[in-house]
Amino acid sequence: MEIRIYNPDLYRIGQVENQTSLIWTRKFFEAGNFEIHAPITSRNLELFTKGNIVSIKGAKEAGVIEDLEKEESDIKNEITVKGRFLSSYTDRRIIRGTVNYDNAKIEVVMRELLSACVPIPLVELGELHGFDDRVSFQATYRNLQVVLTKIAKFGLIGYRFTPDFDEHKIVFDTMKGVDHSFAQSTNNRVVFSEDYNNLTNAIYKFNDQALKTKAIVGGQGDGAQRVVVEVGGGSGLDLREMFVDARDLSPEDLTAAQYKEVLKQRGYEALQEAIEAESLECETAPEINFKYKSDYDLGDIVTIKKKSWGLYMNKRITEIQEVYEYGGGYVVPTLGDPLPETIDWGN
Repeated sequence: MEIRIYNPDLYRIGQVENQTSLIWTRKFFEAGNFEIHAPITSRNLELFTKGNIVSIKGAKEAGVIEDLEKEESDIKNEITVKGRFLSSYTDRRIIRGTVNYDNAKIEVVMRELLSACVPIPLVELGELHGFDDRVSFQATYRNLQVVLTKIAKFGLIGYRFTPDFDEHKIVFDTMKGVDHSFAQSTNNRVVFSEDYNNLTNAIYKFNDQALKTKAIVGGQGDGAQRVVVEVGGGSGLDLREMFVDARDLSPEDLTAAQYKEVLKQRGYEALQEAIEAESLECETAPEINFKYKSDYDLGDIVTIKKKSWGLYMNKRITEIQEVYEYGGGYVVPTLGDPLPETIDWGN
């Protein structure tokens, strides 16, 4: 796998072909990442520098070098290069002031939030797809990447920065996966199963310790005058409650009904992070039975069957790791909802 290196202005400055390992991890709702291991040479040291852009053949995404480690000993001479995909540039921006959205289209909201921030060099808006998924929320001086990821997960809409190396620009794009599961009959069906020999080295994970089913959200006000809303539900042992302090959300310039909707959205966000996590990782060759990026891709919904575990699920591919080493390659899709990382969404 040839690794192409560009400067921050997207002009090609060279390529690397002597790497020993490349791991290219794509994610649907947030920035993916990469890791490269290569020998230390004068040329590699020149190319692998902070801020340079990494691209591989056939990839829609590209990454920016953020982490370098060099190791030299009697048995090792290696440089390790890591970074995140270009959409991580949004981690460098803050939403200025307060923004309010009432039942607004998520795709439009994402574009407006990006456009309102300090411009990111080379970045421009791509095609408007017309997705109708909507959201009501308020944000004040919050990290742009955090907010984009939260509303992307809420609306099941992915986003990415796609480089155009010919035009020297980066295009912000949103996307929705295709349902290829056995729960539908419109699109071709894709199944990962022992019967198809495309479900090897499988790791199934389930955890409901953090699960909450109802959020009680407290807005501004004191005592009986405090505005409180509830979202979610459940009863008996299935009811798992949580309290969300949302005093930071202001009712200014909002009707009472609009303010309650904003508080409800904060509750939905909290419940998104308190999920019953269920996921399956497996290794598969990119062209066994179903061709990667042709029959299925990141964000698509597929069917998983593992008879020996009594497992049958229709799940979204939320992450795909491409691994290239020892002259070959394979992919590791993650299907479903892995345990969320602990993030302070108020930042």
